[in-house]
Amino acid sequence: MPRNDLAQYDLLSQEWWRPGGVFTMLHGLAAARARLVPPAARPGAVLVDLGCGAGLLAPHVEPKGYRHLGIDLVSSALAQAAAHGVDAIRADATRLPLADGCADVVSAGELLEHVPGWPAVVTEACRVLRPGGVLVLDTLNATALSRFLAVTLAERIEPAIAGLHDPELFVSPRILVDECARHGVRLGVRGLRPAALDLARWLVTRRGTVGMVPTWSTAVLYQGRGVKS
Repeated sequence: MPRNDLAQYDLLSQEWWRPGGVFTMLHGLAAARARLVPPAARPGAVLVDLGCGAGLLAPHVEPKGYRHLGIDLVSSALAQAAAHGVDAIRADATRLPLADGCADVVSAGELLEHVPGWPAVVTEACRVLRPGGVLVLDTLNATALSRFLAVTLAERIEPAIAGLHDPELFVSPRILVDECARHGVRLGVRGLRPAALDLARWLVTRRGTVGMVPTWSTAVLYQGRGVKS
C-alpha cells in the first residue's frame, strides 16, 4: 500500500474510539484544537470540521453551541462521526460543497499534511469562513526532525500506522502563514507536543489519554489560529 492511502483508514476503522488505541494522540490533538474555538456567538453558528475523521472533535464542540459539519472522504470514518452527532458530508476538502461565508469556525486538524496541493484546502477553508470567523488547525512541519519523530520513530513504536504519513507533504509554518494571509486570515502559530508523563504511560501500558501542551518550538507539530478580516 502506498503512503498516505485513504484505504488504510478503513483498515484501522475500529481504532478511532478504542481507548488506548493507535489514534490516542489524535484525541489529544482534538482537545487542544477545541481549546482555540470560542463559544458560539449566535444561534445556529456553524463549525466546519475539515478532515473530521470519526468525529473526535465532537465531544468538545457540542458544549460550545455549534452545528458541527464534518467533511471527509473516508466513509467508514464518517459513519462513526455521524453516530457522535456530526452532520457528516463525504466531500473533498479542496472542493467544498458549501456556500461562501457559511461557517463561523473552520477546523482543519491533522489534515494539511495528507493533501497534495494543500493550499487549495486553505483557499476553501477561507472561502467558507465568514468575516470575523475563526480558523483553527494543526499539522506537521516540513523538517528533518518532524520526519524522524512522526514517521521513522512513530512507525517503529506503532507498526499499525506505518504509511499513514508521507513526509513529502509536511507543511512549513512560514508558507502556511503566508498562504492564509493571501485569503484574509492572519494566522498565529505555536508548537505543540505530547505531555511527557501521559506519553510515557501510554507507551508502556497503551492505556489512558495523551494530552497536548504548548511548546516554544514548531519544529515538529504546531497549531494555528486566525480570524478572517
